[in-house]
Amino acid sequence: MKEIIVRVACCISIILIVMASGCVAPPKENATSTKNGNPFNPNQPGGTQTTQTPSYVTEVTPFVTVTPTSEFRTIPPTPLPGDLYCRIYSTTNIDNTTAIAFNLQNPPMYINYTVKPSNITEKRVVTEWEGEGQSMREVEKVLTIDTYSPNSRYIIKVLSKSTGEIYLEDGFGTRQYTTYLNRTLKISNRDNLQIEFKGINITAKANVWVKPEGNFDDPTQFNTTTDCAYFGPRPRNELPFATATPTPTWNG
Repeated sequence: MKEIIVRVACCISIILIVMASGCVAPPKENATSTKNGNPFNPNQPGGTQTTQTPSYVTEVTPFVTVTPTSEFRTIPPTPLPGDLYCRIYSTTNIDNTTAIAFNLQNPPMYINYTVKPSNITEKRVVTEWEGEGQSMREVEKVLTIDTYSPNSRYIIKVLSKSTGEIYLEDGFGTRQYTTYLNRTLKISNRDNLQIEFKGINITAKANVWVKPEGNFDDPTQFNTTTDCAYFGPRPRNELPFATATPTPTWNG
């Protein structure tokens, strides 16, 4: 009887051991592992590797960039109007010469002018080819050209009234001067100036502009609405610039 009881106890023990070995819980996924690779081998596809944060930096939360919903328009800055200059002299020269003197204490001075040269009619002989193939031949034709007279000149000269030193000599016509119909000249010499305007076979108009401050004891004597204008730091016509270049008329 005891032998039977011992056998039954042994069988029960074996059954319990087998059941215990078959009910082991499946391993849980580790937070540092991935499905497709070894977490400790960065050379294996899909693997990841955790780098330890150095001790000399501190991990922080990145800033969140917020995109504005409203639309902003960039307003260009208002350009500076430049300095105020007032006209102290105007002249019209039709084949004549005028001159003035002015003590320029606060330069610069600006002189702008417009010219209308005399027109002339020229006849020029040109050679053209007519016909086709072996029948082509040279034919001389006479063209009638309306253009400016090469004798039209306008000369502006600025010099020291006391010494006669020439500070500026410029104008329209000939190879010595330009062929621009509109110009603005700049004089930067602080001196008692003599300014001469000479027109030859031409009609020209000129204006002289200076700053009222520093050149007059009472700058308020000018009507800023009609007698004054703003000149920028570098007027467009300070350098030679053709605002209206003459174009000859060709007549066949």
